[in-house]
Amino acid sequence: MNILQFYGLGINLFDMIDITISPIVIFALGVLVIAAMIWHYLRRQQVRSAAIKYSDVRIVSRATRSHRRRFRVILPILRIVAVGLFFVAFARPRSGTEVRDITSEGVDIMLALDVSSSMQAEDFKPHNRLYVAKEEIKHFVEKRVNDRIGLVVFARHSFTQCPLTVDYGVLLRFVDQVDFGIIEDGTAIGMAIANGVNRLRESESKSKIMILLTDGDNNAGEIDPVTAASLATAFDIKIYTIGVGQTGNAMFPVNDPLFGRRYVYQPTRIDEPTLKEIARVTGGQYFRARSEKELAAIYTLIDEMEKTEIEVSASIQYQELFHYFTLAGLILLVLELILANSVFRKLP
Repeated sequence: MNILQFYGLGINLFDMIDITISPIVIFALGVLVIAAMIWHYLRRQQVRSAAIKYSDVRIVSRATRSHRRRFRVILPILRIVAVGLFFVAFARPRSGTEVRDITSEGVDIMLALDVSSSMQAEDFKPHNRLYVAKEEIKHFVEKRVNDRIGLVVFARHSFTQCPLTVDYGVLLRFVDQVDFGIIEDGTAIGMAIANGVNRLRESESKSKIMILLTDGDNNAGEIDPVTAASLATAFDIKIYTIGVGQTGNAMFPVNDPLFGRRYVYQPTRIDEPTLKEIARVTGGQYFRARSEKELAAIYTLIDEMEKTEIEVSASIQYQELFHYFTLAGLILLVLELILANSVFRKLP
């Protein structure tokens, strides 16, 4: 019988043992057998009977013990360890590697951010509206997994700051680069929606959403916001709209060439009816954020509403280890047999 046949026979034998006897029972049985072997050896040492009987053993008792006799205890130790290894083998040790198959259905998300001058209002003390919006967008991005996310910025015109990507590090750097003055002042909400739709229209994702944040009303651009929302509906894109800023007057910084930086109060106006209509037409939802805390809660709510579907199936691949212990036990038994009949051989 070659080694492969031995290995196959061992697997079949241990398969039957695995069905009838649990490893705990085998371990307990092994402990009892080894304990019995140790007890038998110690008992035999106490009540030894000589193979050759003498009338007077005083001369023999005065003789010193040889090195071979002193180390003869190795033989029962080898046998006990071999039996222990056999019981470990019968318990069928295995090493397992867990394999996980993850299937995810990501969400494609376009973030539309207003960078008009009205976002300089510092009613989200101690920061202005744009700073707070950027920070909450970054927190939102960091929570997402396996989603493609892009960024559109708009004022009088609109352009794509970052296309759809799963490289969140690159996206976050683009968010940090957003600032006032990169686009001529104004608020083109319709153009921002159209730009986002253009980025999402060829997406094959089952879920496509846009999160539009603004603090004003549409006063620029060639496309009406509601018309752009209807276009989004045609491509199955859901739009969440967020109006930021407190009601009434807001404090705006002004850089005076004579007196330096000062603050003035100016009225703010958010076209909530239009933002609500955009959300209604596309099946989304409108939110109003009057503080940094409310804006954080809104992004958290959207994150929970638009979860990525992830399916995880796990399996374990086992590698049998019993043959290592069996082989080690056989080697120890053979070694004991050789030593007992050579180095530690007893005379009759």
